[in-house]
Amino acid sequence: MKPIIYIMGVSGCGKTTIGNLLSSQTGIPFFDGDDFHPAANKAKMEKGIPLNDQDRAGWLEAIHEKAVEESQKSGAIIACSALKEKYRDSLSANMEHAVHWVFLRGDFATIYDRMKQRKDHFMPASLLRSQYDILEEPDNALFEDISQPAEAIVADILKKLKLSA
Repeated sequence: MKPIIYIMGVSGCGKTTIGNLLSSQTGIPFFDGDDFHPAANKAKMEKGIPLNDQDRAGWLEAIHEKAVEESQKSGAIIACSALKEKYRDSLSANMEHAVHWVFLRGDFATIYDRMKQRKDHFMPASLLRSQYDILEEPDNALFEDISQPAEAIVADILKKLKLSA
């Protein structure tokens, strides 16, 4: 079983940026969890309505299926908010030993400012508080400070996970 590296954190913390950069340096394929949301979830968020556990269930299942599939190939880097421990448990089910969690941690104001700058994303900055409200910080993850440059974060991940660039 090849490694699955989940890049997690609230919306706007840099999951896609870090995931793409890590993928380009390792050759491990990158998948963005946002691409697995059904249209109904995206529409709900676009209207400023936070998702609930029921909304997230199918989305998490689809990401988990992709992770299991890729763990049989070359592994994967997957960006996914994974805000609650129970979400992370379902995302790593039956492959716990192959999963690595990287938590991109940042303060509300910094991430809110980033989100206000984004164009063409379905997740409005107005929903950021709802993500912080349900965030359960992991106890089994690499913690990365998003105030650092993306290249420094990726270098640290490469070092800590003993991955080759």
